[in-house]
Amino acid sequence: MLRSIFFATGLFVVLWGVSFLFVDKVTLKVGSQAQLRQRGFRGMFSSRSAAKPKIIDPPDWAAFSLMSLGSVTMLYAIALPRNKQ
Repeated sequence: MLRSIFFATGLFVVLWGVSFLFVDKVTLKVGSQAQLRQRGFRGMFSSRSAAKPKIIDPPDWAAFSLMSLGSVTMLYAIALPRNKQ
C-alpha cells in the first residue's frame, strides 16, 4: 500500500513537470460578471477584483525540478521492501 502511494505521487509530480515543459503561461479565467454576482450571499462574499484572469508563469527550472523529484520518489517506491505476508 505504501509503495503504491509513493509511486502514484511520484508519477503525478513527473507528469506536472512534463506539462511545464510544454507550457509557458497558464491563464485561469474566473467567469463572467453575472456568475460573480450569483456566487455571493446578497453581494457579501463576491469581490470585483476576482474578475481579472489569474496568470501562472512557472520558472524555467520548475519543470526539471518536478521531473527529478518525481522520478526519485518513484525509484524510492520501487526500492521499498515488499511486505511478507
